[in-house]
Amino acid sequence: MIIDRVEVETINSFSKLELLKEVYGLISILPILTLLLGITIEVLVIVWLEREISASIQQRIGPEYAGPLGLLQAIADGTKLLFKEDILPSRGDITLFSIGPSIAVISVLLSFLVIPLGYHFVLADLSIGVFLWIAISSIAPIGLLMAGYSSNNKYSFSGGLRAAAQSISYEIPLTFCVLAISLRLAICRNYQVVLSSDSDPDSSTVDIVEAQSKYGFFGWNIWRQPIGFLVFLISSLAECERLPFDLPEAEEELVAGYQAEYSGIKYGLFYLVSYLNLLVSSLFVTVLYLGGWNFSIPYISFFDFFQMNKAVGILEMTMGIFITLTKAYLFLFISITIRWTLPRMRMDQLLNLGWKFLLPISLGNLLLTTSSQLVSL
Repeated sequence: MIIDRVEVETINSFSKLELLKEVYGLISILPILTLLLGITIEVLVIVWLEREISASIQQRIGPEYAGPLGLLQAIADGTKLLFKEDILPSRGDITLFSIGPSIAVISVLLSFLVIPLGYHFVLADLSIGVFLWIAISSIAPIGLLMAGYSSNNKYSFSGGLRAAAQSISYEIPLTFCVLAISLRLAICRNYQVVLSSDSDPDSSTVDIVEAQSKYGFFGWNIWRQPIGFLVFLISSLAECERLPFDLPEAEEELVAGYQAEYSGIKYGLFYLVSYLNLLVSSLFVTVLYLGGWNFSIPYISFFDFFQMNKAVGILEMTMGIFITLTKAYLFLFISITIRWTLPRMRMDQLLNLGWKFLLPISLGNLLLTTSSQLVSL
């Protein structure tokens, strides 16, 4: 069969087009792969830091044999869990038992989509970004409840119920604290565009950070919302199920709670969710209250202060990421120190703290913020 020159050129152009589509597809998922790689490294660093800090608090040596300074200990533990046998409960619901850890991990990973690590360095700059995080994070307890129910174990089921109750109890005060910041931003914007409909108030995480950059260090929301910051801090620790709020997996009461029947990689996923939640909470504390990537003297840019050229976008982005992570690690250090310092609370104390103290305080803070903003207009 004879193929003329036009047909050959058509086939070649079609092949090049398909190749370009494949290359474009790989490039489009490159930011997501980079984010996943960064999250993995961050989790490994957090695990190593917690072991070193806890060893220092308890006057122990800590990890030191797996790699230099024990840096490879977390990788060794993850590899061990990956190759351990995945045991399934014979009388449990196998489908829910397998889906539970996946729901918990996916809901936390989706939260990273709206977290800005630098100036406009965010995967999804949505107008409802901060409330999307709250909505997504509320899905995680469903996975924990499924894990406890499907295990056919009374201790696991009790742990799952505790996880759901604890999440609901502390997510409401946390939402009120976020709403106070968003409401303050919206009122200020509405005042600037009183008769204009060109700009709609939103709760974008990037806008929240930029709103704190006007007055530099003194413009951070931690000074404007000190009560909200304390409530958000406590609620975040409770959402992460960290001591003294780790009632859903209390060893002496529930034999590790909802994850008692899990082994191998599925148990490792729950372990991963704990540290991912801690990282997400640290980053949101940084974004909402500590100015995000901004670290500047009022009206003086960080780069102008050191006579850096602002045209160097890569350097500015790198510095922004470094500043954001530094602030996040400050919160991580506080969380780890609290875990190895305070004793565990009782279940009634945990619920009383959430419903009788944090909820009224956060609601009062929201009303106070609204009143002060309206009076200032």
